[in-house]
Amino acid sequence: MRNPVGPLPSSIYWRRRAVAGLLVALLAVLAAWAFTSVGSKGSQDDGKPGGSDPVKSITPGPGSSGPAISQQPGGRDESGEDGGSGGSDGGDTGAGSGGAPSDGTSTAGADTAGSGTGGSGTDGGSTAGRQVPAGSPLPECKPGALELTLRTKVSYGPDDRPAFDIIARNTSSVTCKADLGPKNVVLTVTEASAENDDVIWSSKDCPANPGPLFLQVPAGATVVHKVDWNRTRSTPDCVTPPPGKAAPGTYLLEAEAPDTPLRRASFVLKKD
Repeated sequence: MRNPVGPLPSSIYWRRRAVAGLLVALLAVLAAWAFTSVGSKGSQDDGKPGGSDPVKSITPGPGSSGPAISQQPGGRDESGEDGGSGGSDGGDTGAGSGGAPSDGTSTAGADTAGSGTGGSGTDGGSTAGRQVPAGSPLPECKPGALELTLRTKVSYGPDDRPAFDIIARNTSSVTCKADLGPKNVVLTVTEASAENDDVIWSSKDCPANPGPLFLQVPAGATVVHKVDWNRTRSTPDCVTPPPGKAAPGTYLLEAEAPDTPLRRASFVLKKD
């Protein structure tokens, strides 16, 4: 289209051509910048928020400096050969070792235990006693060969059953059998504070199994016979005992057997 005014001077013409070239160059730069910006944003779309730093690797912490604990925590050494009685909140009084499970038999106001697995025990250690019949070919333990001790807990709670351990040790070199029945090794309980010696309970008063109870005692070994008392009183010849149970207080436990010194221990029945 022709300019109605006429041809432009050459200086104005070239000036307009230069401005047009600058505009074209500026548009090209803007287009290139827009393309680069869009492309860079597209390259960040990898499922993570744009501009987030990569997760640093986790390094392990410092290792343990000491040996691993291989034993369970505990305040007292428990042994499989300990024949101590359960159900109490105090320690043992008396001395002895060895253990025997309950056989379910009972005496008046008491449960007795003495049978278990046998063992040689010739090295002087303790072993569980094994009940044998009275007619067993094993010889009876000689009076001087058998040592008896007595053990019980220091105290018992109001709901605990006192338990007494008769501990027999064979000091000879010959395995023998010992009668730890309720009429041969007699247990008695009396009040420690009483002025008289009135017996609260005795194992020989109307026992359910009055006959002998022989346990095998290996040479040089120790066996335990356990008796549990239910706190009821007892009377000789199966006479009906007075009602009620032993009251809280301190009690004296004694064990008496033929040709054996009298053994004593004490315990407390707590109020609560």
